[in-house]
This record gives sequence, structure tokens and C-alpha cells, in this order.
Amino acid sequence: MNEQQLKDYNELYDCMTKVGSNFDFDMVKKAFECCVTAHEGQKRMSNEDYYIHPYNVAKIIVSLGMDSQSIAAALLHDVVEDTQVTVSEIKQQFGSEVALLVDGVTKIGRLNFSTKEQQQAESLRKMLIAMGQDIRVIIIKLADRLHNMRTIDSLPEQKQRDKSVETLEIYAPIAHRLGIRPVKEELEDLAIKHLDPIAYKEIENSLSLRSQERNEVLEDIKSRIEKRLSEEMPNVKAVYQGRVKSIHGIYRKMYIQGKDFDEIYDIYAIRIITDTVADCYNILGIMHDMFRPIPNRFKDYISTPKPNMYQSLHTTVISREGIPFEIQIRTFEMHHTAEYGIAAHWKYKEGITDNDSKMEERLAWIRQILDSQSTTEDATDIVRSIKVDLSQEDVFAVTPKGDVINLPVGSTVVDFAFAIHSAVGIKMVGAKVNGKIVPINHEVKTGEVIEILTTNQPGHGPSRDWLNIAVTSSAKAKIRSWFKKEKREENIAAGKLEFERDLRRNDIVIPPEEYPEFIEEVARRARQANSEEFYAAIGYGGILLSKIMPRIKEDFSKKYSAQKQPEIVPIIQNKSVKSSDGVVVDGIDNCLIKLSKCCAPLPGDDIIGFITRGHGVSIHKRDCNNVPRDISKAEEPERWVSAHWNSTKSEEFTSTLKAMFINRDGIVIDVMNTVNALHVPVHSITACEVKGGNCSVVLTISTKSVEHLKSIISKIEKISGVFNVERINQ
Repeated sequence: MNEQQLKDYNELYDCMTKVGSNFDFDMVKKAFECCVTAHEGQKRMSNEDYYIHPYNVAKIIVSLGMDSQSIAAALLHDVVEDTQVTVSEIKQQFGSEVALLVDGVTKIGRLNFSTKEQQQAESLRKMLIAMGQDIRVIIIKLADRLHNMRTIDSLPEQKQRDKSVETLEIYAPIAHRLGIRPVKEELEDLAIKHLDPIAYKEIENSLSLRSQERNEVLEDIKSRIEKRLSEEMPNVKAVYQGRVKSIHGIYRKMYIQGKDFDEIYDIYAIRIITDTVADCYNILGIMHDMFRPIPNRFKDYISTPKPNMYQSLHTTVISREGIPFEIQIRTFEMHHTAEYGIAAHWKYKEGITDNDSKMEERLAWIRQILDSQSTTEDATDIVRSIKVDLSQEDVFAVTPKGDVINLPVGSTVVDFAFAIHSAVGIKMVGAKVNGKIVPINHEVKTGEVIEILTTNQPGHGPSRDWLNIAVTSSAKAKIRSWFKKEKREENIAAGKLEFERDLRRNDIVIPPEEYPEFIEEVARRARQANSEEFYAAIGYGGILLSKIMPRIKEDFSKKYSAQKQPEIVPIIQNKSVKSSDGVVVDGIDNCLIKLSKCCAPLPGDDIIGFITRGHGVSIHKRDCNNVPRDISKAEEPERWVSAHWNSTKSEEFTSTLKAMFINRDGIVIDVMNTVNALHVPVHSITACEVKGGNCSVVLTISTKSVEHLKSIISKIEKISGVFNVERINQ
């Protein structure tokens, strides 16, 4: 080691000795030397020696109170990915624990993925699996991301934004769920700094301008509280701290909830830390006697801990000067957990055994996310699960028996039912909230008493529409699992229909003799044993066609681009005739033209004409079921003629739409208001209730083209409760 490297190691050594734990200094030094040697000659974007990064990650790990293996793995976390050192070599030199940690943190980068998102998802899946074996993997990864965010200014601007978004969506929620508050808040603040620098600076300036005033106010309040408690509870030990809300926390309230800086009551807080839970509640009573509490601003996280095991009493009060502030009251043990989270209680520290039930409870969410992935082939679903399931905002609802169910904000009663038990969700037929019947898409709110109505009727199960209503990955996984197990034949039929419909929608026409080979190849790529398994997976929601169809379309284009497609009809270069319906038919003069009712073509659709006996030319969509795929093999190919739309003529055409809603009052009125706002004539509208508590609305309207119709559909899709809108033939 050179002089600078030796100086850095000594600084790391000093950090370790200040912690006071028993470390394997020889192993850490050996890991430091290996890190320096392996990364020799490598530079970061900032042009500093690369080893500086793992060295700083190791210092963060020390500050979190982790052990020697974690520190060694932090020093070595990039050697497998960026140097010639292998996992087996690390195992040989540092042991299997360190090798497992390094391998868990190492990204999957050497495989061929179709998208960057898929690569990110697979790396994340690998990391979560490693977390299931050893939680230290994610703590090292969080420290790695924290130092990268601290030094992100040297990256290109777009990469800064991409990393910041990833940090907000994935790593900050994980840090939150693990309860590591300082890491979570710094990650969020650094991300916002690069995503919205103007807002960040504005909040920073507001805090800076009021810092002196804030410090004076907090010191005055602290002294008054300390004096009052010493009089009323002289034998109780208490520590008093001032706390300022993180910039990201203020940002969420100002720019997402639309509040002014002065409307945020918990920017400043006093934290009182004491010995026992009983003391916490006694102190709370004294605080409410000293200051006027603000209604609906009290939260008891001691009796109902957050999912990350955070416990504290929070109350917002107003001082005699009229200044609102928050008081947090907790025990010393709760405070240690709030600051260090999982690192304060993990199973490898101070003799805590692998069977520690509290630890297993805190890691249950990892298994839940991984279990939800077993029912879907979409790797990127894991990212969506983290965004939803690890949401920082939670709601607490209660069953009629008094059991508290914790769910992410935005969850519905479907999520609530499956959170109670899989059997309750499967048998659900409705729900009551505070004694009143509500639709199953009702959004759960804190404090609601929710009763799930069930049936014992044989064969009853969830509706497929529930997959669009459920928010949590756990509920979605249980619904998919039920369909996978109970409705195989139905899944195959539904999946086959949906797949073939998507092929037609994307203009993918496979010759019949090649279709069996084609579908087997698609199934193999989707990691299914055969076409039936592939169709079934689509049917129960395990495979999303929106994810695989772009690749299928790309392969189809490559394979058939060099081959000449079958001619629809021979093009006859005769004069064209225009109809009153805005259609041009090639080669035929002065004939009656009508639009067929079987497919109701619109301008923009690919069309073809059929010469009828005595009724002129009937115009069909090219993908209509009544049009042969290969005209040359039709019974009377000469009766099929080329046709296209007259682009210079603007007329109105009749189209029929079918919209599916979660049943509620006022649906038809909302549809009519939406269509009227677009100045679209409505010829008829009908509504009826269908299975699963849903409602079907069918309306016939006048449109000018396919694009016009698409714009109408997009507006209807934004109506509350709609989950599907499609064009139908009548």
C-alpha cells in the first residue's frame, strides 16, 4: 500500500475501534489490500482511484454497526463484477459467508436480456433471494447506493436522473422497510436534489432562513418540557432531541399534496426518549396538558407498529406562541430500532439465533415478494411489487373482531380480504365498511372497520377482473394461483383467445402449416413446457402479452420481411369509383357500396371489397372473420376486390363500444357526460349488471375514423371504475 492507501486504511481502522465491537482486523486488512490490488489502475468517473468507492462503502457499513464479514464484503463488493477475481477465489481466501455476500450484491450483467428493465429486475430478484439467505446483502447494497448517490455529480445528467429515479422507487423503500432511517432519508434527499433541483434549493433555503428561529424555538420548548417533566416525573430518565423533517418529506407535502411550507406542522419536532412504555404514555398525557393538541394528528405506533417495526407516539401540538410542532415519544430501545432498523436486531449479532421470531417477522416481506413472483413470468413485476408493497405510506383498517390489518395506501377491500387469509379472499362476495355495503374497488382508509362478506357455495372464486382491482402483489399472486389451480381448461381457452386476438391486432399472420411450430417456440421462450401451459399462463395472468408481444412482432418481421406475402387481390389499374361512404373501389364503375355489419369498418381500417349478387360491393375489414386469409385459396377469388378509403372525404360512421365497469351509481350519466363533452352523437346506450358485481355499458356512436374512435375510447377509460373498453361488432 502507498502512503495514501495506508492513511485510508488507518481511518477505517479508527472507525472500527470507535464502535467498540470485536472485529477480525486481520481479515478486514486483507480485504482492503485485495480491493486495492484488484482495482489497481481503475478510475471512477470523478477520476479518483476506484478503491475509494468500496472503502467509503465499508465506512458506511461500520457506522451501521455491522460485523467483520460485512465490512470485508463491502470492500470486495465490486471485484467480481469489475475485475478478474472470482467468487470461488473470494470463498477460498475469506470464507463462504463473505463470498455469499459479495455474490448477492453483484449484479447480473453477463446474460442476454431483451431490455434494460428486465436486467434490472433479474438483478433485483437475485439480490432478494440472497437477502432471504443473509440480510446483510441488502445492507451492503444500500451502503453502495448511498455512496454512489453522494458522488453522482460526476455522471452524465441523464444517468443522474435514471439513478435517482431507481433510488426513489427501489432502494429508498427497501431502506424504509428495513427501518434504517438515516440511509433512507439521505437517499431520498439526494434523489430529489437531482430530479428537481429548483424545488430542493427552495426548501433548503426556507429551512436555512428559519434555522436560527427554529433553534431558538426548539431550545425554549425543550427547556420547558424538561422542567415540567422533572417536576411531575422526577424519577424518570429522559433525553430530549430536536428533529427537522427531511427535505424529501417536506417536498412530498409541498409538491405532491399541494401544501404551503407554513402548512406543514411536523417540519420541527421534539423527541423525548425514556425507559419504559408506561413512561411514554404518562409523558404523552403531560404534553397534552402543556400544549393544545391538533385534532386528528395523534398516531400510536407503539400499540400498532409500522411494518418496519418502528414504534413511537406522535402527536402534533401548538405552543403558546401559536407555533405547531410534533412531539415524538419512545423508549431507548425503540429509538435504537428507529435509527438502525434491521441492523440493530439482525440475527448474526451478539448471539441472536437464526430462530429469532422477531427477525423472521421483519423479513417476511422478502418472502412475500418472491412468492408473488412464482405465479408470473414477468420479471419486471418485482419492481412494481417493491413500489407498491414497500410504500412508505400505510393504512390501518380493522376487522369486526378487532384485528388490525396493515396495507399500502391505495389498497382495496380485495387486498384487505386476501390479507386476512387466502380462503377469505377466494370466498369473498362483497364487503361492508363501517356497516355499509361498498363496491369491491373501495379504497381502504385508516380507521375503517371492514367486514368481508363470504359464501360457502361450491365452486365460487374470485373474478379475473380482481387482478385489475387488487393493488398488493400478495393479493394478485393469490388470485393468479387460484385460477392456475382451479380453472386450467378455462385458462387455456381464455389465453388462446387473447393471444390470437393480439396477433391479429399486431398484423401477425402465421401460415397455418407453420403455426404449431411457431406457438411451441413462443412457449419455449416464455419458459413454458408447451403451448397449453403457455395459453394457461396467459389465462391466469402469469404472462403479460404486452411484455412478450414486441419481441414476437420483431421476430415475425425479420422472418417474413424477405418473403413475399400472398397477394390479397390482383391490382387492376382501371379507373376508380368513389362511394358515398368514402370508399374507393378499384376496377368497378357505378355500383352500390355498403359497409358490412359483421365488422363495421372505419376509415383507417385496412379494408377489402366483396362483390355480392344483387347488392353491390360489401366492404369488410381485412382481418374480419368472414374474409379468407389467402384470397387465392378462396372459393371465388375473383369476387374479392381491392378497396381503400377516400382520404379527401370526411363522413361519419356508426361504431359500437362496450365498456366494463365496477358497478356503482351514476355510471351511465358519467359515460354520457364524457361523450357529450367530445360532441359525439350517441344513437343508443344500454347498461346491465354482469357477474362478479360488475356492469356492462354498450353504446352506439358516430365517429369519423379509427383514430377518432381511439381518442373516444381513451376518454372513456379515464372514467372512475372502468377496467376495459373495446370496439364490438353488432
